[in-house]
Amino acid sequence: MYEEFFRKRITQLRIAKGVSARDMSLTLGQSESYINKIENGKSMPSMQVFFYICEYFKITPQEFFDEETKDPVQMKEIVTDLKTLDEKQINNIHEIIKDLKR
Repeated sequence: MYEEFFRKRITQLRIAKGVSARDMSLTLGQSESYINKIENGKSMPSMQVFFYICEYFKITPQEFFDEETKDPVQMKEIVTDLKTLDEKQINNIHEIIKDLKR
């Protein structure tokens, strides 16, 4: 169950970042087919490489496993931006979000 989630999550994050499995593998210092093997269920990374993968995506391990957040990188950027707004602006955005959910 978690292995399937892990494979799908790496694929999802990689595609959202707009990089190929080969480029990601090489950037992580692995063989060019490394990420492809993970995504196809042929291998799993060590914990050390998992932490490198999280650093690569600029997310925490907790964010990696947060199934409810489809794009943790974008969510982190949104929260950072929200912190710069005043209370009225935040309330306006909150109303927009509630309206979108209907």
